[in-house]
Amino acid sequence: MESWLDFEKPLLELEKKIKDLKALADAGHPDILHEVEKLERFAEKKRRETYEKLTRWERVQLARHPLRPYTNDYIKMIASWFCELHGDRLFAEDKAIVGGLATIGDYRVVVIGQQKGRDTKENLARNFGMPHPEGYRKALRLFRLAAKFDKPVVTLVDTPGAFPGIGAEERGQAEAIARNLFEMARLPVPILVIVIGEGGSGGALGIGVGDVVLMMEYAIYSVISPEGCAAILWGDRSKAQQAAEALKLTAPDLLQLGVIDGIVPEPTGGAHRDPKTAAENLKRSIIENLGHLTRTPIETLLERRLEKYSRMGVYKE
Repeated sequence: MESWLDFEKPLLELEKKIKDLKALADAGHPDILHEVEKLERFAEKKRRETYEKLTRWERVQLARHPLRPYTNDYIKMIASWFCELHGDRLFAEDKAIVGGLATIGDYRVVVIGQQKGRDTKENLARNFGMPHPEGYRKALRLFRLAAKFDKPVVTLVDTPGAFPGIGAEERGQAEAIARNLFEMARLPVPILVIVIGEGGSGGALGIGVGDVVLMMEYAIYSVISPEGCAAILWGDRSKAQQAAEALKLTAPDLLQLGVIDGIVPEPTGGAHRDPKTAAENLKRSIIENLGHLTRTPIETLLERRLEKYSRMGVYKE
């Protein structure tokens, strides 16, 4: 399955032309290979220019791309061993959050992430990656398991937001997220957070408090979706593009603002164009950061973690 966004259509036309010329060369016209090489060089230049000049709204579209790797995809590619653990021991199993024990490089970790679906059936099972309270309570159970056995925590954030349904509110959605914020702030093990796709509001923060917070190059992280922001500010969801510019929700924006600590590079065109390279970059970043974090005394980590979040934002008296 292939999927191209509107701003990528000129690149698609070039790739089709290259493919047709290659087929012609294979059919007995080797003299046009020189033209193919010239066109490939031009296409690569055009590709770099396109993705270097993306607007914030175009980055939102890439972050939501239906072929973008999700948590389970990355776990399969970066972990040599993974044992998934289920349930919150209180109400139910929430498939919008996956987690368990894993080995990444030489590190034994607890990994937790939000999981979207690839088709309608899986999206319904995963609730489109929007966790219920039991999902956050499952994550909390795994945080405490990590603390008990002194294992670092790695979280992969990818959600439009926590599920806002009546049942979720009745079961304490706000309390579940707030409890996770409180517990992660003082969890006595290293915590590494990576936003791999969408980082939506409190739904992302519920597993997003850490010593180091990274973002994939084309991921987004925001207090509200562009559509939600547009609906509130202008009463018109069609102004989402304008809202995206105002929200400053891209990785370069948030690095400059000090909300995140680093950016994990993606292949040209986004992680979905070359998942293997994206996973290698992610794994390298995880191992590098775990190396620094695991060598730091936990008292120092906790002190720095508190200072990190205390520095964020400004206020006036």
